[in-house]
Amino acid sequence: MDVIQLYNDYGIPYQTEGHKHCRPGWVNTECPFCVGNPGLHLGATLDGKVFYCWRCGIHFPDESISKLLKINLQEARKLIYEYAGISFVPTKPITRKIRAKAFKLPSNTDTLTASHEQYLIKRKFNPSVLKEEWNLSSTGPVSLLDSIDYGHRIIIPIYWEDKQVTFQTRDVTNRHPLKYMACPKDRELIHHKHILYRHPNEKRDVGICVEGVTDVWRLGRIAFATFGIEYTRQQLRLIASLFKTVFVCFDDESQAQIQAKELVYDLRFRGVKAHQITIVGDPGNLPQKEADRLVQNLIS
Repeated sequence: MDVIQLYNDYGIPYQTEGHKHCRPGWVNTECPFCVGNPGLHLGATLDGKVFYCWRCGIHFPDESISKLLKINLQEARKLIYEYAGISFVPTKPITRKIRAKAFKLPSNTDTLTASHEQYLIKRKFNPSVLKEEWNLSSTGPVSLLDSIDYGHRIIIPIYWEDKQVTFQTRDVTNRHPLKYMACPKDRELIHHKHILYRHPNEKRDVGICVEGVTDVWRLGRIAFATFGIEYTRQQLRLIASLFKTVFVCFDDESQAQIQAKELVYDLRFRGVKAHQITIVGDPGNLPQKEADRLVQNLIS
């Protein structure tokens, strides 16, 4: 969305420089959400994806335009589409790419060993449940794939359309500089950032979107992950096509919360009933009983 053009067309006073709240890449105007002194506190990025008030916090773009122009949300969304030049396009089917190498797992992959199970227990997970629900396996001290060292890791299979298409791994020693390592790209049947981590047998149209695999394990089969707070257009299309209602529950650090709000906004524009859920810390670190209560409260 071209924020400056919209502000010019609708006579909204703004500044991009020369004020203490202005900074490069942002457009500032009086905040319609603030009570008393609106100032020039409401900043918007030039593309209109983020609206942030230095006093009252982050706001959805449609809510901000609605308040600024004194129009309803539906009218605000139409304007945002108009000034963004967005048009709806059909969801493209996921296609498997032609690979230079065949898909395979690292060498010396076997069932979870006692040390791998102990790692999961320390993180308050039930290894037996995870083995059965998510088909986890493990690697020994020596485990290679394309000369990449996958030793001492949990192998996390990723399924799509009833077939394993890639994998992710988690170091259990906490000594490796890379906690998570993915399958080499040229061996993936589908790139993991083009799909979601979700239970292959889960079919309900309500989901909880989280960042990573351990968050999914904690919240259960209703949850799915985007493999990090950054999401791709392919993932966005998939979420919108699979779910009618989505609760986005990212970690509580500031950048994750900004990304969560942006994902909620993008999903709402695609007709999904999306909501942002904020918890303290990381969903994967919640006590299991607390995680179960959270899920029950969301779906009840």
